[in-house]
Amino acid sequence: MTQLIGEFECKLDAKGRMVLPAALKRQMPHVERDGLVVNRGFEKHLVFYPREEWDLMTAKLAKLNQFDPKVRAFVRAFTRGATELTLDAAGRVLLPKSLLEFAGITTELVLACQFNKIEVWSKEGYDDLMGDGGVDDISSLAAEVMGDINFGI
Repeated sequence: MTQLIGEFECKLDAKGRMVLPAALKRQMPHVERDGLVVNRGFEKHLVFYPREEWDLMTAKLAKLNQFDPKVRAFVRAFTRGATELTLDAAGRVLLPKSLLEFAGITTELVLACQFNKIEVWSKEGYDDLMGDGGVDDISSLAAEVMGDINFGI
């Protein structure tokens, strides 16, 4: 499983292309060959998946009960707008206009790595979400989310 780290501020050019930061490209050695997949996030953002991670995710989705209407609705929503991205010779990816509009991304954006995927936010949306360094009370959130986990220490 890919473990991506970092937060990167980027800009789109007039054609909707973004240069993939070199520090991020180094973490994905096959990205130039295999490309990325972009789709809608659960909030008002996009998500980049390295191709191999997207394939793992869709393989899991394919194992769900396709006779269940909730499963079909979720799979339909999750894969809606999913698009393969390839890097051009300059290391840029062209983001689909419909997905940029969905996420409210115009020129400035933030790439926020999360384990095996990269969230893509408008800079304004990310700044609003994170405020002055993150969630208002990260300590309480950590206790709620992580408090019952036995880390084996």
